[in-house]
Amino acid sequence: MSGGLSLFYPIVPDLAWLERIVPLGVRTVQLRLKDAEPREVRRQIAASLELTRRHDCRLIVNDYWREAIDLGADYLHLGQEDLAEADVAAVRRAGMRLGISTHDEAELELALAAEPDYVALGPIYETKLKAMKWAPQGLDRIGEWKRRIGALPLVAIGGITPERAPGVVAAGADSVAVITDFFTHADPEARIRAWLAWEAGRAP
Repeated sequence: MSGGLSLFYPIVPDLAWLERIVPLGVRTVQLRLKDAEPREVRRQIAASLELTRRHDCRLIVNDYWREAIDLGADYLHLGQEDLAEADVAAVRRAGMRLGISTHDEAELELALAAEPDYVALGPIYETKLKAMKWAPQGLDRIGEWKRRIGALPLVAIGGITPERAPGVVAAGADSVAVITDFFTHADPEARIRAWLAWEAGRAP
């Protein structure tokens, strides 16, 4: 593991997905809730924290920094728009670790100014999950980012499959964030197990 993150870092949209994959042995997972009512946001984060702690898994809450602070989350991930609106000082006072998304040089500078615990770079490859205004970054950009951030953990995201993952890690990524590869698979649990087997095979 690097910087508290596991090599394999799945991202899911709700508690129901956490309940499917965390018991399989996932050690780091991000909860990326979208368009939920405030009460539902709190319910899902609270239940997700209980579930992941029971299974010795790190839960990274995306976006909802106020709720993450109130509910005692240990990790928070912010996109650039969220970063502009979040009270980073309050996040730090709460003792949370912070990850920040980056897509270009300007965003990397903004991220580093917030002194994050890890930096995410994407999309590495073309991704079909959502429309992206950025072209695929490619493996060379991973190496460039890693040289820029030094010992800070680098998370690569976007279009990564088990077949591509070794090259992504060899290029300098410390952790591989995955959504579409298992989310759209005919047997998501089997795909998660394949990822976990890859992770275990690379463990020292």
